[in-house]
Amino acid sequence: MIYRVITVVAGILLVAVLFGLLWALCRWFLARHGVTENLSDRAMVLSTWTFAGVAVGLVFAVVGAFVLGPLAFYRTVRSHNVEVSDGAAIWWGFGIVAASLVMASGVFLTLLALVGAF
Repeated sequence: MIYRVITVVAGILLVAVLFGLLWALCRWFLARHGVTENLSDRAMVLSTWTFAGVAVGLVFAVVGAFVLGPLAFYRTVRSHNVEVSDGAAIWWGFGIVAASLVMASGVFLTLLALVGAF
């Protein structure tokens, strides 16, 4: 029973880590492209929409996260008038989503190994 509690708590923490990774990478993206005004707020909006796209994409299929996440990133970047081309915005979104999901899944697989699931 304790492993179930540990897994649920770790899952909740993993979602928080995933969002934190998305926020940090979105903030780095905006800072790199010259955004200085309201950087934290704009990074929060960008990461929230990207996280929403990833979450909806994960519900339908894992591949959907790599489609809806970058699409949400692209649409939000366009609404913030960041000086970046359309193609670059989509690839940045894909890279941010992929990096965040790979890091978060690595943590989750490590957790599963620690509780003896493998």
